[in-house]
Amino acid sequence: MGVVSTESTESSYSSTRAKRLSSKKLQDNILKTLYTCIMVIGSLFVLAPIVWMLSTSLKNDGAVMIMPPQWIPNPVHWRNYIDAIDFLDKGVVFGNTLFIVALSIVGQLFASTLAGFGFARIQVPGRDLLFLLVLTGFMLPVQVTLIPQFILFSKFGWIDTYYPLIIPEFMGAPFFIFLTRQFFLSIPLEMDEAARVDGCGYFGIYMRIVLPLSKPLLGIISIQTFMHAWNDFLRPLIFLHTSTKYTIALALQNFTADYGMTPWHLLMAATLTALLPCIVLFFVAQRYFIQGIVISGVKG
Repeated sequence: MGVVSTESTESSYSSTRAKRLSSKKLQDNILKTLYTCIMVIGSLFVLAPIVWMLSTSLKNDGAVMIMPPQWIPNPVHWRNYIDAIDFLDKGVVFGNTLFIVALSIVGQLFASTLAGFGFARIQVPGRDLLFLLVLTGFMLPVQVTLIPQFILFSKFGWIDTYYPLIIPEFMGAPFFIFLTRQFFLSIPLEMDEAARVDGCGYFGIYMRIVLPLSKPLLGIISIQTFMHAWNDFLRPLIFLHTSTKYTIALALQNFTADYGMTPWHLLMAATLTALLPCIVLFFVAQRYFIQGIVISGVKG
């Protein structure tokens, strides 16, 4: 009887455990389904403006404001993209923007990493106080320094040139300096000591030890600088006056100014064309976005 009772208890326990596991699995499946539905709905809200932009860019002017909206253009006007690029000085503004973006990335990579290296690896009196002064740059909006910059650059004769858009990038940015300092602090100092034994100075350590270990950091700085310089509207608006020197963000406003009304089909075609490099950059460099979240000095 004792054996039968024990077997019955074990069977009851196994049955109860199986029911609990089945119930937990059912709950997990319900939660996963719920989360998936929420993400799908959220994605639709995020993608809806882009879909509308694409749809509008392929319509003629009269079909843009039809209600209810016509999501699938009929007929499709691919000519809108050619007309939009022709209006943007046949793509000259893209070349202008790429020129500014390329030099901005070079400037930020050089200045921010060099300053961050100094704050992280070189012991000098007043270093921490100077770093605190750099961090105060976080508290200053761009608009606060815009007037002093305009006065300074006008005295240099740099108005209506690219210098005001490029030279400041070679001074570094407070956020990137802070980011690089924190990253470089995570790299063991023993590497510096080993490099000094081999005859490396500070610049050799910077070039041969620190930078090769900082690829995720360099990727993040490059991506953020690209996005900022490519989408920048305020500074080109203030410093550039000649239309042939306009950047893409500044040239888009000309659709309204020159036409007297907004040609939405051409504006959406130009905007989508301007957005394309950012989309391509995200898909090509998305691993750097992920690495930037869990950024660390040494792997493994």
